[in-house]
Amino acid sequence: MNSHPGDIVESKIKDLAYDGKAVGEIDGKIIFLNAGLPGELVRAKITKSKRNYNVGKVIEIIEKSDERIEAQCSHFDICGGCTWQDLDYERQLYYKRKQIDDCLKHIAKFETVDLAEIIPAPNQFRYRNKMEFSFNTNPEDGFALGLHRRGRFDEIFNLDECYLTSEIDPEIVKWFRTFVKESGMSAYNVTEHTGFLRFLMIRHTQNTNQIMLNIVTVDGEIINLEKLIDDVKSKFPEVVTIVQNINNQKSNISKGEKEFIHYGDGFIEERILDCRFRIYANSFFQTNSLQTENLYKTAFELLQPNQNDRLLDLYCGAGTIGLTAAKMVDEVIGVELEPTAIEAARENAKLNDITNATFYTGLAQELLRNNPEILNGVNSIITDPPRAGMHKKALKALVEHDHKRLVYISCNPSTFARDAQILVDSGYSLGKVIPVDMFPHTMHIELVSIFER
Repeated sequence: MNSHPGDIVESKIKDLAYDGKAVGEIDGKIIFLNAGLPGELVRAKITKSKRNYNVGKVIEIIEKSDERIEAQCSHFDICGGCTWQDLDYERQLYYKRKQIDDCLKHIAKFETVDLAEIIPAPNQFRYRNKMEFSFNTNPEDGFALGLHRRGRFDEIFNLDECYLTSEIDPEIVKWFRTFVKESGMSAYNVTEHTGFLRFLMIRHTQNTNQIMLNIVTVDGEIINLEKLIDDVKSKFPEVVTIVQNINNQKSNISKGEKEFIHYGDGFIEERILDCRFRIYANSFFQTNSLQTENLYKTAFELLQPNQNDRLLDLYCGAGTIGLTAAKMVDEVIGVELEPTAIEAARENAKLNDITNATFYTGLAQELLRNNPEILNGVNSIITDPPRAGMHKKALKALVEHDHKRLVYISCNPSTFARDAQILVDSGYSLGKVIPVDMFPHTMHIELVSIFER
């Protein structure tokens, strides 16, 4: 029997897919659902029908799984954030590890993989050092400041609590919401592209307990700015800097085209292992500082760096991996596309009195092809690419080079599996793969692996 959009069906959940979707079956045809845990019987509405699979939305959970627990957060049912908070943490780890195993076997076609047990997060809650809270208008209250409703880009709910951030962050959100109402500033409308306030970004370091407030707006001045600064200083002494980023683009992102520093130095500092790092409003920085330390330790254990090594840190960002490894090797070479990240990397090197690190700005594939001095003498590599994985030309340049060891850090098991297959087909052997849970209560999983030849 063929199902069609709008049909109401019942399905038994048998698995969780890589992107967090529940996987069921109807008359031998796979259905991907927005909710449900393995073992549960659900009633769902078909929203999309394809030749090989259906997509549906769960209306009712008829039979609940023993793995289901009560979510702590009152916003859980509507929030698009930690969608696995109702799944027992040990089972979260099981399914995350299984996702990596499935990708390596189905995408890379590896029959056997040395897949280690997952490294759990030291904190299941209160682990994020950065959160972006969005503004949008609504007819009831005039505006909302909080997070996106699950599956909606144009609906924001007023946030009262969040268990992924520090306890102070939601208090700052509630205070700022009141301040905006009393000051009469307008919220940005994401569909009509009108209004002033777009985001409140809070960065809160875990090892140094410093907070940055980044208020993202369109062009214009913040009303009652002096009162805002005085209130923050008295109510939230952990806040050491307040900046305003200007974004006049229609794209709904928190990165600004220009920035004004209204209080403090415009940056906060975090400590990772033995190094200090300055974090600016638009810096990329791992969002779980405590687990980042475990991630880097794991990478170094696999790489086994020594004082004779010339280490290439590919997709280096602000240099956090390379700089923490600098004392273990002879030289570090960092490569990164984003110029502001390279500026931060050079600044962080000076901050830590590191003199054996050199950084290059540009596309990895072009730099590796056109600058032979980068790869010359390199005998070990750490690559930590974005979710899309490594550019195939950058991967080709590494394959043609005669280094011995490559540690690959990935936040996307599917693109990692694709790249791993290319590396193995090119003569590398894939050693241990170690999953690292950076983001409890979400479907995301990080991994560290070692390739040798």
